[in-house]
Amino acid sequence: MGETAQRVRQVIEAVADTHRDFAVRIGLEPSKLSKSLRGNRRFTPEELAAVATTGGVSVDWLMHGRGTGPAPAAERPAEPVRESGEAEQAGDERRRNEFLDAAWKLISEQGYHAVRIADIARACGTSSGAVHYYFPTKQDLLSAALLHCVESAFDRQSVELRSVDSAHERLLKLIDMQLPAPGRIRNEWLVWLQFWAETALRPELRPIHNDFYARWREAVVRIIRRGQRQGQFRADADAEQLALGITALTDGLAIQVLTGAPQVTAERMRGVLLDFIERELLAPTGGSHEPADA
Repeated sequence: MGETAQRVRQVIEAVADTHRDFAVRIGLEPSKLSKSLRGNRRFTPEELAAVATTGGVSVDWLMHGRGTGPAPAAERPAEPVRESGEAEQAGDERRRNEFLDAAWKLISEQGYHAVRIADIARACGTSSGAVHYYFPTKQDLLSAALLHCVESAFDRQSVELRSVDSAHERLLKLIDMQLPAPGRIRNEWLVWLQFWAETALRPELRPIHNDFYARWREAVVRIIRRGQRQGQFRADADAEQLALGITALTDGLAIQVLTGAPQVTAERMRGVLLDFIERELLAPTGGSHEPADA
């Protein structure tokens, strides 16, 4: 997140007099902003969306340096941000994540609009007032919970995939991690479906949604190109096109599994995806092929 933090600094210099002023404008505690700018804390997706909206830049620019950056502005002196104790900050972060974890699980069970602040407080053994301390409105909490769920899933999958060297095995593992079997993965899918619906209705969520979706497709593109370098996948395969097909198939089949479409099970979903990979991507067994970088 180092480069992202530097780009956030550029936004602050362009649109605010002080770091504290900017933190207030995006609804973030000044101490958390300071910690993120130093690289000791990651900006959350919702925070990056707020930075982008306030600074008139794109989320893509903040995260990757592409797209719309800040307009030129006169440099303004930045106030140093007073920091609270490290232990207090860590406690706040743990408590906030506890509320987010409870919220997304309740969303998966009850539906986005059925969840109440009181339900989340009860699940965490606290009061509604304690929840409101971190999230002023129900909308703030539920939106943050959707993003927290998706970000956590991406982080977990990235760690697991990095332990697999073979691109073919890595792609199979990614597919297995996407199957909506009962448990956490199914619940994450239920949240993701509701994130889609909310994004369709609320344009302010689209930059973050589209960034997540780009990351999902790019993960598949990287695996395909790795497989081409390893000689496991066809050298002439269009990685971008095939990644679009794999992600579209995955999402469409998962929706059918989750909605109880007749004869569409998680195992059948896996079979369809494996057939697609074997037909469209695998290099001929025992045949000669040109290396990917030839």
